[in-house]
Amino acid sequence: MAEATWGDANAPSIDWKMSVSLENVARGDSEMPEVTNLEAAVRAWQGLDPALKHAAVLTLERPVTLDGGTPLDHFVGPAIDDLAKRLPT
Repeated sequence: MAEATWGDANAPSIDWKMSVSLENVARGDSEMPEVTNLEAAVRAWQGLDPALKHAAVLTLERPVTLDGGTPLDHFVGPAIDDLAKRLPT
């Protein structure tokens, strides 16, 4: 008997609790990376002004695959918006 699957069985869901760092974002008079979980970092990115959004770098603890593409562990500027569109409600 075969086991039924729906969607892409090789693409695990995004682990929104994994550790990430949000980099290249000025915090006061320094640019210390913020280390937090993926969901909090993406939500923080959404609140940035456009110039900071464009410069931001999000480094993930482990890669994620979006839309069957190549697994990525770094997202830069506007590419972070691809993750934001998938945030849990």
